[in-house]
Amino acid sequence: MVSSRRLDSVAAIAEALDHLVALDPRLAPVRAVAGDVAPRITEPGFAGIAKVICGQQVSVASASAIWSRFAALDGALDPLRYLDLSEEAVRSVGFSGSKYRTVRAIAEAMANGTLDFAHLETLPVTDAVAYLVAHKGIGPWTAEVYLMFCAGHPDVFPAGDLALLKAVAHGLGLDARPTIKDMIGLATAWAPHRSAAALLFWRYFAVLRDKEGIAL
Repeated sequence: MVSSRRLDSVAAIAEALDHLVALDPRLAPVRAVAGDVAPRITEPGFAGIAKVICGQQVSVASASAIWSRFAALDGALDPLRYLDLSEEAVRSVGFSGSKYRTVRAIAEAMANGTLDFAHLETLPVTDAVAYLVAHKGIGPWTAEVYLMFCAGHPDVFPAGDLALLKAVAHGLGLDARPTIKDMIGLATAWAPHRSAAALLFWRYFAVLRDKEGIAL
């Protein structure tokens, strides 16, 4: 079941990071570089997963701009009303054809009762990921990011995220970027605070990316 320990404030994340650094002292210098780590909680359900899909494979700035236009479409944030939107209308705001179809498949699954986000939040994380990826167009990254940002799960690490793979390699001084399989193994040591670890490394990546002369 999803824990009540939502990472919904700087203080809550800081507390989780205290535990995390105690588990793995190698993360202390990563935390020192990252500084305060802000929460990234967003609305659950249809709107939440649509927002996660919107952010796939685009920059944060691009995702924000596209999402603003998408959310302004009449009916876009309601699964039943989304089904009435044309592909042309949705793609006009910046969604790709595949993202339009994925969100439509989610809306259809909600309409026919095969995707229930209230039920999802009662499941252990492994089962919750499996429940989501059983639906067309939802992969592990989408499922894991949804569970982190929308369901507030404290123990998820999206091991397929390129920024996280780069940040972990740099932060831990690894000889090479870990594979997804390797990353899953590394992150196991950070349970039950893997979501805090992911937030930490995303922040670390952002800080280093913005510093002149440091590339990941």
